[in-house]
Amino acid sequence: MNEIDVKGRTAVITGASQGLGAGLAMDFLDRGLQLGLCARREPAVAPSESVLSQRVDVRDEAAITAFAKQVEERFETVDLWINNAGVLDPIGPMRDLEVAAFREHIDTNLLGVFLGTRCYVRHLRKTGRPGVLINVSSGAAWNAYAGWSPYCASKAAVERFTECVQLEEEGTGLRAYSVAPGVVDTQMQDKIRACSPDLFPEVDRFRELKEEDAFNSVEFVSRELIQLAFDPEYVATPVAQRLPDEKG
Repeated sequence: MNEIDVKGRTAVITGASQGLGAGLAMDFLDRGLQLGLCARREPAVAPSESVLSQRVDVRDEAAITAFAKQVEERFETVDLWINNAGVLDPIGPMRDLEVAAFREHIDTNLLGVFLGTRCYVRHLRKTGRPGVLINVSSGAAWNAYAGWSPYCASKAAVERFTECVQLEEEGTGLRAYSVAPGVVDTQMQDKIRACSPDLFPEVDRFRELKEEDAFNSVEFVSRELIQLAFDPEYVATPVAQRLPDEKG
Protein backbone atom coordinates (compact mmCIF):
# COMPACT_ATOMS: atom_id res chain seq x y z
CA MET A 1 0.00 0.00 0.00
CA ASN A 2 1.41 3.41 -0.96
CA GLU A 3 1.72 6.01 1.77
CA ILE A 4 -1.17 8.46 1.60
CA ASP A 5 -0.46 12.11 2.34
CA VAL A 6 -2.96 13.25 4.99
CA LYS A 7 -1.07 16.24 6.35
CA GLY A 8 -3.39 19.11 7.19
CA ARG A 9 -6.53 16.97 7.22
CA THR A 10 -8.59 16.74 10.39
CA ALA A 11 -9.82 13.63 12.19
CA VAL A 12 -11.93 13.21 15.31
CA ILE A 13 -11.48 10.09 17.46
CA THR A 14 -13.69 9.31 20.44
CA GLY A 15 -12.47 6.93 23.13
CA ALA A 16 -8.90 8.11 22.56
CA SER A 17 -7.52 7.55 26.07
CA GLN A 18 -6.32 3.96 25.73
CA GLY A 19 -6.38 0.88 23.51
CA LEU A 20 -7.13 1.23 19.82
CA GLY A 21 -8.29 4.84 20.09
CA ALA A 22 -5.06 5.95 21.77
CA GLY A 23 -2.97 4.07 19.22
CA LEU A 24 -4.84 5.58 16.29
CA ALA A 25 -4.44 9.05 17.78
CA MET A 26 -0.66 8.70 18.08
CA ASP A 27 -0.27 7.19 14.61
CA PHE A 28 -2.51 9.83 13.02
CA LEU A 29 -0.51 12.57 14.74
CA ASP A 30 2.72 11.13 13.32
CA ARG A 31 1.12 11.24 9.86
CA GLY A 32 0.44 14.96 10.19
CA LEU A 33 -3.30 14.90 10.81
CA GLN A 34 -4.94 17.56 12.94
CA LEU A 35 -6.87 15.87 15.72
CA GLY A 36 -9.97 16.31 17.83
CA LEU A 37 -9.72 13.75 20.63
CA CYS A 38 -12.09 12.95 23.45
CA ALA A 39 -12.61 10.28 26.07
CA ARG A 40 -13.98 9.92 29.57
CA ARG A 41 -10.38 9.74 30.79
CA GLU A 42 -7.63 12.08 29.64
CA PRO A 43 -6.91 11.40 25.94
CA ALA A 44 -3.54 9.83 25.13
CA VAL A 45 -2.30 12.87 23.18
CA ALA A 46 -2.02 16.19 24.97
CA PRO A 47 -3.50 19.42 23.58
CA SER A 48 -1.34 21.39 21.17
CA GLU A 49 -1.69 23.65 18.15
CA SER A 50 -2.74 20.68 16.04
CA VAL A 51 -4.59 18.71 18.74
CA LEU A 52 -7.82 19.56 20.57
CA SER A 53 -7.92 17.05 23.41
CA GLN A 54 -10.68 16.93 26.03
CA ARG A 55 -12.34 14.73 28.61
CA VAL A 56 -15.85 14.15 27.25
CA ASP A 57 -18.47 11.51 28.04
CA VAL A 58 -19.88 10.41 24.67
CA ARG A 59 -23.19 9.63 26.39
CA ASP A 60 -23.63 13.32 27.27
CA GLU A 61 -25.45 15.09 24.42
CA ALA A 62 -24.49 18.59 25.53
CA ALA A 63 -20.85 17.66 26.10
CA ILE A 64 -20.28 15.91 22.77
CA THR A 65 -22.12 18.68 20.91
CA ALA A 66 -19.94 21.33 22.57
CA PHE A 67 -16.81 19.32 21.76
CA ALA A 68 -17.80 19.03 18.08
CA LYS A 69 -18.41 22.77 17.93
CA GLN A 70 -14.97 23.49 19.37
CA VAL A 71 -13.33 21.16 16.84
CA GLU A 72 -15.13 22.99 14.03
CA GLU A 73 -14.11 26.38 15.40
CA ARG A 74 -10.47 25.28 15.67
CA PHE A 75 -10.05 23.39 12.39
CA GLU A 76 -13.08 24.54 10.33
CA THR A 77 -13.68 21.19 8.65
CA VAL A 78 -13.52 17.56 9.79
CA ASP A 79 -12.50 15.06 7.10
CA LEU A 80 -12.84 11.89 9.19
CA TRP A 81 -14.84 11.11 12.32
CA ILE A 82 -14.18 7.82 14.15
CA ASN A 83 -16.61 6.74 16.85
CA ASN A 84 -14.37 4.37 18.78
CA ALA A 85 -15.56 4.78 22.39
CA GLY A 86 -16.95 1.50 23.67
CA VAL A 87 -17.10 -0.91 26.60
CA LEU A 88 -17.27 -4.68 26.99
CA ASP A 89 -18.84 -4.96 30.46
CA PRO A 90 -21.05 -6.46 31.71
CA ILE A 91 -19.78 -9.96 30.91
CA GLY A 92 -21.76 -13.01 31.94
CA PRO A 93 -24.98 -14.92 31.27
CA MET A 94 -27.84 -12.65 30.27
CA ARG A 95 -30.01 -14.10 33.04
CA ASP A 96 -27.65 -12.66 35.67
CA LEU A 97 -27.26 -9.13 34.25
CA GLU A 98 -28.63 -6.08 36.00
CA VAL A 99 -30.79 -3.65 34.04
CA ALA A 100 -28.61 -0.69 35.04
CA ALA A 101 -25.45 -2.37 33.77
CA PHE A 102 -27.11 -3.32 30.47
CA ARG A 103 -28.48 0.20 30.02
CA GLU A 104 -25.07 1.79 30.75
CA HIS A 105 -23.48 -0.47 28.13
CA ILE A 106 -26.02 0.46 25.45
CA ASP A 107 -25.71 4.14 26.35
CA THR A 108 -21.98 4.04 25.61
CA ASN A 109 -21.81 1.64 22.67
CA LEU A 110 -24.93 2.74 20.80
CA LEU A 111 -26.18 6.08 22.12
CA GLY A 112 -22.60 7.38 22.07
CA VAL A 113 -22.25 6.37 18.43
CA PHE A 114 -25.58 8.00 17.60
CA LEU A 115 -24.59 11.29 19.25
CA GLY A 116 -21.17 11.41 17.60
CA THR A 117 -22.61 10.49 14.22
CA ARG A 118 -25.32 13.12 14.48
CA CYS A 119 -22.72 15.78 15.30
CA TYR A 120 -20.68 14.82 12.27
CA VAL A 121 -23.59 14.62 9.82
CA ARG A 122 -24.78 18.05 10.94
CA HIS A 123 -21.23 19.39 10.54
CA LEU A 124 -20.97 18.10 6.96
CA ARG A 125 -24.38 19.47 6.03
CA LYS A 126 -23.42 22.84 7.49
CA THR A 127 -20.08 23.04 5.67
CA GLY A 128 -21.25 21.38 2.46
CA ARG A 129 -18.07 19.31 2.33
CA PRO A 130 -17.60 15.55 1.91
CA GLY A 131 -16.37 13.43 4.78
CA VAL A 132 -15.89 9.90 6.07
CA LEU A 133 -17.56 8.39 9.13
CA ILE A 134 -16.13 5.22 10.69
CA ASN A 135 -18.05 3.57 13.52
CA VAL A 136 -15.88 0.91 15.13
CA SER A 137 -17.65 -2.42 15.14
CA SER A 138 -16.50 -5.93 16.06
CA GLY A 139 -16.63 -9.53 14.93
CA ALA A 140 -19.16 -9.81 17.75
CA ALA A 141 -21.61 -8.01 15.44
CA TRP A 142 -21.42 -11.02 13.12
CA ASN A 143 -21.11 -13.89 15.62
CA ALA A 144 -22.87 -14.57 18.90
CA TYR A 145 -20.78 -15.22 22.02
CA ALA A 146 -22.19 -16.62 25.25
CA GLY A 147 -21.52 -14.09 27.98
CA TRP A 148 -21.37 -11.13 25.61
CA SER A 149 -25.06 -10.48 24.93
CA PRO A 150 -24.84 -6.68 25.48
CA TYR A 151 -21.66 -6.36 23.41
CA CYS A 152 -22.93 -8.50 20.52
CA ALA A 153 -26.26 -6.66 20.51
CA SER A 154 -24.70 -3.19 20.61
CA LYS A 155 -22.16 -3.86 17.86
CA ALA A 156 -24.78 -5.45 15.59
CA ALA A 157 -26.94 -2.38 16.18
CA VAL A 158 -24.03 -0.09 15.27
CA GLU A 159 -23.72 -1.83 11.91
CA ARG A 160 -27.40 -1.50 11.00
CA PHE A 161 -27.43 2.07 12.31
CA THR A 162 -24.46 3.00 10.09
CA GLU A 163 -26.14 1.46 7.05
CA CYS A 164 -29.22 3.58 7.73
CA VAL A 165 -27.08 6.72 8.00
CA GLN A 166 -25.46 6.00 4.63
CA LEU A 167 -28.86 5.55 3.01
CA GLU A 168 -30.18 8.78 4.51
CA GLU A 169 -27.10 10.82 3.55
CA GLU A 170 -26.65 9.39 0.05
CA GLY A 171 -25.61 12.17 -2.30
CA THR A 172 -24.39 14.53 0.42
CA GLY A 173 -20.73 13.52 0.18
CA LEU A 174 -20.71 11.37 3.30
CA ARG A 175 -19.19 7.89 3.15
CA ALA A 176 -20.19 5.93 6.24
CA TYR A 177 -18.62 2.66 7.35
CA SER A 178 -18.83 0.33 10.32
CA VAL A 179 -15.45 -1.35 10.62
CA ALA A 180 -14.55 -4.47 12.59
CA PRO A 181 -10.80 -4.01 13.11
CA GLY A 182 -10.01 -7.60 14.06
CA VAL A 183 -8.49 -8.61 17.38
CA VAL A 184 -6.08 -5.95 18.67
CA ASP A 185 -4.17 -6.64 21.89
CA THR A 186 -5.54 -3.87 24.09
CA GLN A 187 -6.71 -3.49 27.69
CA MET A 188 -10.03 -4.98 26.58
CA GLN A 189 -8.21 -8.18 25.62
CA ASP A 190 -6.59 -8.25 29.08
CA LYS A 191 -10.07 -8.13 30.58
CA ILE A 192 -11.30 -10.92 28.30
CA ARG A 193 -8.36 -13.22 29.11
CA ALA A 194 -8.94 -12.68 32.84
CA CYS A 195 -12.53 -13.95 32.63
CA SER A 196 -13.56 -17.25 34.14
CA PRO A 197 -15.14 -19.80 31.77
CA ASP A 198 -18.43 -19.63 33.66
CA LEU A 199 -18.73 -15.96 32.64
CA PHE A 200 -17.21 -16.30 29.17
CA PRO A 201 -17.05 -19.90 27.91
CA GLU A 202 -14.77 -19.08 24.94
CA VAL A 203 -12.04 -17.48 27.02
CA ASP A 204 -9.47 -20.15 26.08
CA ARG A 205 -9.71 -19.12 22.42
CA PHE A 206 -8.61 -15.59 23.33
CA ARG A 207 -5.82 -16.87 25.57
CA GLU A 208 -4.56 -18.90 22.61
CA LEU A 209 -4.55 -15.77 20.44
CA LYS A 210 -2.19 -14.22 23.00
CA GLU A 211 0.08 -17.27 23.02
CA GLU A 212 0.22 -17.24 19.21
CA ASP A 213 0.49 -13.44 18.99
CA ALA A 214 -2.30 -13.59 16.40
CA PHE A 215 -3.35 -9.96 16.59
CA ASN A 216 -3.79 -7.05 14.24
CA SER A 217 -1.40 -4.28 15.22
CA VAL A 218 -2.63 -0.75 15.78
CA GLU A 219 -0.32 0.39 12.96
CA PHE A 220 -1.97 -2.06 10.57
CA VAL A 221 -5.47 -0.93 11.57
CA SER A 222 -4.43 2.69 11.17
CA ARG A 223 -3.10 2.11 7.63
CA GLU A 224 -6.31 0.31 6.67
CA LEU A 225 -8.51 3.11 8.00
CA ILE A 226 -6.38 5.77 6.30
CA GLN A 227 -6.78 3.93 3.01
CA LEU A 228 -10.52 3.55 3.52
CA ALA A 229 -10.91 7.25 4.27
CA PHE A 230 -8.38 8.98 2.05
CA ASP A 231 -7.18 6.80 -0.84
CA PRO A 232 -8.85 8.38 -3.93
CA GLU A 233 -8.54 5.09 -5.82
CA TYR A 234 -10.19 3.06 -3.09
CA VAL A 235 -13.91 3.29 -2.38
CA ALA A 236 -15.10 0.31 -0.38
CA THR A 237 -18.52 -1.26 -0.33
CA PRO A 238 -20.51 -2.45 1.54
CA VAL A 239 -20.92 -0.18 4.54
CA ALA A 240 -20.07 -2.98 7.00
CA GLN A 241 -16.36 -3.73 6.67
CA ARG A 242 -14.16 -6.36 8.33
CA LEU A 243 -10.42 -5.81 8.23
CA PRO A 244 -8.35 -8.82 7.16
CA ASP A 245 -5.97 -10.64 9.49
CA GLU A 246 -2.64 -8.84 9.33
CA LYS A 247 -0.67 -12.08 9.59
CA GLY A 248 -2.80 -14.07 7.16
